[in-house]
Amino acid sequence: MQVPLLDINRQHAGIEEELKQVFAKALSSSRFIKGPDMEALEAEFAEYSGTKEAIGCASGTDALILALQATGLKRDELVITVPFTFFATAGAIVRAGGTPVFIDILPDTFNMDPDLLSEWLNNNCAITNRGVIHRKSGRRVAAIIPVHIFGQIANMDAINGVASTWELPVVEDAAQAVGAKWRDSRAGSLGTVGCFSFFPSKNLGALGDGGMLTTDNPELAKRLRSIREHGGQGYLHAEVGTNSRLDAIQAGFLRVKLRRLEEWHKGRRANAERYKEAFTGVDQVRTPVIDPRAWSIYNQYTLLAESRDELLGFLRSRQIGCAVYYPLPLHLQECFRDLGYSQGDFKVSEDCSGKVISLPVFGELTKEEQDEVIAAVKEFYQR
Repeated sequence: MQVPLLDINRQHAGIEEELKQVFAKALSSSRFIKGPDMEALEAEFAEYSGTKEAIGCASGTDALILALQATGLKRDELVITVPFTFFATAGAIVRAGGTPVFIDILPDTFNMDPDLLSEWLNNNCAITNRGVIHRKSGRRVAAIIPVHIFGQIANMDAINGVASTWELPVVEDAAQAVGAKWRDSRAGSLGTVGCFSFFPSKNLGALGDGGMLTTDNPELAKRLRSIREHGGQGYLHAEVGTNSRLDAIQAGFLRVKLRRLEEWHKGRRANAERYKEAFTGVDQVRTPVIDPRAWSIYNQYTLLAESRDELLGFLRSRQIGCAVYYPLPLHLQECFRDLGYSQGDFKVSEDCSGKVISLPVFGELTKEEQDEVIAAVKEFYQR
């Protein structure tokens, strides 16, 4: 049986007419940029996320760039993040003029290790009248970007504690975590600013690119709105910004989908629970470890698997969708060679990159399809 890693068409099948109405409305009104649907989405997304403000933009990557600019990143300043994440996390730092500094991840949740974060700052930095300064290079540390990988929020209690000690803003990379919770708070409400992606494969996906920022700081929100529109209002510009608006059609599509998001999360979480039960006793794989303070939305369902590459090939030979997120940590990417990192610097990230494999978990996955995936994984390890 062929099993897709993701089938967006199944999700759209039940809302196709509503999506068509959104397009028809935009076409007849000719309001393609900004407009009532974007303003309504911003208000609805802020309410959903538990923040005072939400600001639409063109992509999740742009959300990170805008957040760094708005929180004060200057050229050549340092931004702390993790090497085990999608490229955009570190790419956005460079695009915004900064330099990434990597901190290794925890081996269970795949999220930033707060103890290593604190250790790096204590060993390498000092608080001065210029801010947090890296002693060796003399450069300012501008922000911390924890990544809520695979739909599970990082340990924001500990990360915020470190950030508070060092008076650093926290930019949440919540691209994979829309609706996820830490205790009773949703992703995007736990740091200085939250950054979301609406790439079509996300739990809340647009029919193209799109992004959102969230914050409780009205002045920061005002600046974000300015930067996304060339750094000004009308033809008066206080700074050089960019063109990063969420178009009205995508906003309308997302409003339709946002109303179903909690129900879709239930489907993913139920499928994740079935996998966990089914793989109990399969010693060669480790199912996702969820911090008891976290509520994951399983943007991906990611195993740590022995003989991962062989398992990947076996599943694909059975036409079972699977993928590796991510096969090469960012500190070993060619484009970041000038940062001076090498093999062995972040052993947990490197080990995870060699063992992770993601299985189909989308809410519309049928029981028969999931049984096929489970049986194939077990057969591989019983050979």
